[in-house]
Amino acid sequence: MKIKTITCHEVYNYGASLQEYALLKYLENLGYEAETIHYKPPYLSKHFKLWIVSSPFFDKNFLFRAIYLILKLPKRLINLKRKKKFDEFSEKYIKSGKKLYRSNEELKADIPEADAYICGSDQIWNSFFENGKDPSFYLDFVPDNKLKLSYAASFAIDELEEDIKGFVKEKVSRLDYVSVRESSGKRILEDLGFDKVTQVLDPVFLLEPKEWQALMLPQIEKDIVDKGKYIVVYDFDNDPVIKELAEKLKKENGWKIYAFNELIDYADKNFYLEGPELFLTVLNTAECILANSFHAVAYSLILHKNLAVFNRSDKINTRMRDLLQSVGLSKFLLDKDTILDYELDTINYIEVQKKLDVLIKKSKTYLNTALTS
Repeated sequence: MKIKTITCHEVYNYGASLQEYALLKYLENLGYEAETIHYKPPYLSKHFKLWIVSSPFFDKNFLFRAIYLILKLPKRLINLKRKKKFDEFSEKYIKSGKKLYRSNEELKADIPEADAYICGSDQIWNSFFENGKDPSFYLDFVPDNKLKLSYAASFAIDELEEDIKGFVKEKVSRLDYVSVRESSGKRILEDLGFDKVTQVLDPVFLLEPKEWQALMLPQIEKDIVDKGKYIVVYDFDNDPVIKELAEKLKKENGWKIYAFNELIDYADKNFYLEGPELFLTVLNTAECILANSFHAVAYSLILHKNLAVFNRSDKINTRMRDLLQSVGLSKFLLDKDTILDYELDTINYIEVQKKLDVLIKKSKTYLNTALTS
């Protein structure tokens, strides 16, 4: 069977790339011929563009625009290293169709050939962003007679705005099987009248830990470990609360701080220009992971790490909250008042893994059943 998947493709984010790889790899493990659709609409294609002016103020006239671009260019050229690393990862590990599609209309005009189509995972249905309003991410372009399913699609929010509910209901109703990643997503669809919605885990949980180990870089890992113990900060908001806890742990334990976000200027080493393989490698031997990232939390669980989790400022927190709750670790979602009580080595990963195994089995059963229906 030939399967095509569609997700937020080549967006140069660790979680997005790794979940895309994981779903394709799991489908391949099952014996299917799986490939992601090379879909890059304009709103997802602005990464690392050298001549983009993101501020309307500086786009008013030629002089302002020129000054803006001259000031931005040196940093943008440096950041191309990150793009290169992610492109190398995609070329090596993510099988993608050759034809580039930029809209739902283009997909309808030349439908990628497959026996079954899967939309997901990641925040493909998050209507705070354009992708949640894009019919392509609901498989709108796929004919009625083809098998269509979602796998771990995420709304990433607690409820839909009224003006998007009709659109979501119409598009999801065409799917033969529906699964979402969070309990909040399941509730959103049930409120819209869907009574057969399965909650599953993110694709990264479908692979065995040894399959993630295979992507890691042993020599780099040895070099890092030889320099001493460390904690990892993965923080999109440059949250002062995360900084406070990181520096507290560093002072108490003598650990270094390693980071993966450009704005974290207090880290001993920042790897934000590196690709997904090094990301996994560094997480693997960390003493503790401090994050407001869903996938950093996911890999903390997969690799059995100490962790501290924090809400994002943009209110897309259902993903982390639901995941922690599902394995009995809600107390590790911290804020300024609770970081003072944070303790290391308090996670019973034997019990956590038992809960994860039940959820992983359910997730695999859903996907296997849908594809063999």
